[in-house]
Amino acid sequence: MKETVGIGIIGTGFAKTVQIPSFLAAGHAGVVSIASGSIENAESAARQFSIGHFTDDWRETVQNDAVDLVCITTPPDLHKDMTLLALEHGKHVLCEKPMALNVAEAEEMTSAAKAAGVLVLIDHELRFQPGRQLAFHMIRDGVIGRIRHARYTFEASHRGDPAVAWNWWSDADRGGGALGAINSHIIDSFNWFLGSEINEVYCQLQTNIKERPDPDGRLRPVSSDDQANMLLRFADGETTSDATGLVSVSMTDGTGYKNRIEFFGDKGAMQIDYRGAIKISERGETEWTDVDTDLGEPLEGVGDTGFSRGFLQFASRIIEAIRSGAGSVEMAATFDDGLKVQRVLDAARRSNEGGCAVSL
Repeated sequence: MKETVGIGIIGTGFAKTVQIPSFLAAGHAGVVSIASGSIENAESAARQFSIGHFTDDWRETVQNDAVDLVCITTPPDLHKDMTLLALEHGKHVLCEKPMALNVAEAEEMTSAAKAAGVLVLIDHELRFQPGRQLAFHMIRDGVIGRIRHARYTFEASHRGDPAVAWNWWSDADRGGGALGAINSHIIDSFNWFLGSEINEVYCQLQTNIKERPDPDGRLRPVSSDDQANMLLRFADGETTSDATGLVSVSMTDGTGYKNRIEFFGDKGAMQIDYRGAIKISERGETEWTDVDTDLGEPLEGVGDTGFSRGFLQFASRIIEAIRSGAGSVEMAATFDDGLKVQRVLDAARRSNEGGCAVSL
């Protein structure tokens, strides 16, 4: 068994706040290289976590002999090239969502992953919240019966401030926007929880803040969406029967943070909040009942949006799999799963452009 897993990090946003602390807490792992488009950001992160190598050239991190696992936490337009080079060098890969800009890129990445024979995963860390894993099994045990409808509500109003600076998130060509950042998680959540896939999507995208200041203070047009709403139909599967879905996502509106998924079955309903706390209601009841749920632990010093609770659990599973030579992590999202999500994202964009439902 491998004693210590060497990790190379590309990106200093989510990686710095959540991924690095989680990997270090997992044990038997060390971050040996970090790359960022900004050498100042790379150096700052390296000093904070005592990382021996930092660079503004991500290829140096990928090609570093001490790196076993490459974590790609960059804008989506960079994912394909970084993933392909990492696989070419025999590295394990954890890629942020959405996995690519479009289906063509995702297919190329998935094909390369299958040929590489290494551990290759998408960072859908919400799957690893203890509460969500309990809910996964409850749904399969038939606690709420066959599911007829699923509903997801996400609100995080911090991008409602027009003073938030223009960056890649404002640029559709780089993969910015709510659809890729948030709806990708939601699509994966539905696919995973239900064990069936989305076969029809109607999507409406909206850009509420149409200009943002660039670093020089000049207003620059925003080409990405900050609101992404979807109507869905699901294929019949192990838990679904003629089921529909409703998704409401806003990065500009709301009274606070909300990240909630609900399932409605022929025997009752289930609600899961951002931490993984579960409520159920039997058919005919008018009140929710709390389910005794292990919520895991959030990272200290990080706003508790639920994501760090999942990643803390996920990180230890990844390290364990690499150390033992396992080719997979139970419950983790594979590149096949990422490709399924990408197909829905591409269909959602076609739906928005054409003003009609799109079948998959």
